[in-house]
Amino acid sequence: MNPPSQDPAEFPKFSRRRRCCGQRMQLALLGLATVLLWAGLLTLLLFWHWDTVQNLRQLEVTAARNVSRVSKDLERHNGDQMAQKSQAARVSQNMEEIRAEQERMKAQDSELSRNLDGLRLDLSNLKSLNLNERHTALRSLERLQQEVLKLWIELHTSNARTPGVTPGETLPPILPIIPTVPAMAPATTLTTVPATAPTTVPVTATTTVPATTPTTAPATVPTTASATVPTTAAPLSLSSTPGSTCNTCPEKWVSFQRKCYYFGAEPKRWIQARFACSKLQGQLVSIHSQEEQDFLARHANRKGTWIGLRDLDREGEFIWMDKEPLNYSNWRLGEPNNGGQGEDCVMMQGSGQWNDAFCGSRLDGWVCDRLATC
Repeated sequence: MNPPSQDPAEFPKFSRRRRCCGQRMQLALLGLATVLLWAGLLTLLLFWHWDTVQNLRQLEVTAARNVSRVSKDLERHNGDQMAQKSQAARVSQNMEEIRAEQERMKAQDSELSRNLDGLRLDLSNLKSLNLNERHTALRSLERLQQEVLKLWIELHTSNARTPGVTPGETLPPILPIIPTVPAMAPATTLTTVPATAPTTVPVTATTTVPATTPTTAPATVPTTASATVPTTAAPLSLSSTPGSTCNTCPEKWVSFQRKCYYFGAEPKRWIQARFACSKLQGQLVSIHSQEEQDFLARHANRKGTWIGLRDLDREGEFIWMDKEPLNYSNWRLGEPNNGGQGEDCVMMQGSGQWNDAFCGSRLDGWVCDRLATC
């Protein structure tokens, strides 16, 4: 059976239908693609939004954490500031206490300084009083020695003129002699004692001058102290003129420029050295020229030697034993400084330079001098 024949006139209609269906399909596909495209875009926008929300949440958490840390730091900073303020207050209080303590110490120092000045003044007054009393006693002793010496010379002269008495004969034992000068007395007043004089004098002894003796001395001369005449020095001649052209010195004494020098070698304090020189009928050395200084420096003890310069009477006013002015000096650099416990006596060092030292120190050397004799 044959298919039914189609009318050629109906074929274009079919073609048009098919064409319309194709266009519709294309439009549907285009619309579907557009929907899919928008759906993808929306999906992307949703993912971007979600990611942004997550980032914002993380930022919020981080910001909250940072805010918490900053607040803690602020609290810690505030606590540190409070501690610093408290510490500053304590430091200020301590400074005030230190200032108050300094003021108290200054007041105590001022009081101690006044007390020290008072003690120094008292010591100076006591020292001056002792020295004045000692000088008064020494002057009295010197006057007594001069009177005794005058009496002895008059008796010696009268004995030479009296019949039956040989000139130069030893005087009677009851004749008093000049007492040994103590440490503070000048030693030159003993230079006219003859070797034949008695060596001891009893206390309160009295010498009576015979009525036949032509003399102007008082009849009696009391002596108030026992004494001995040193025998280590040679006697001096009554007719000699010391220091003129004479150069005779006792044994163990060294002659130089019309003076005699004795170099002691026993450890002594300054006052002991002075007394030792007095017993040797000399005195601690007085130096008045560079030549004399050079001579003494060659012979003096290298460990230190006492010389006769001191400022015991008044600080800074140095006096020689022979009462001559200080017309020559050989001080070491920085001396005299009166350091330590008070330095009132002068020593010669091994170099020959001078230094004021404590009078109670013991030195191995000391030098005495006296005028040479004919």
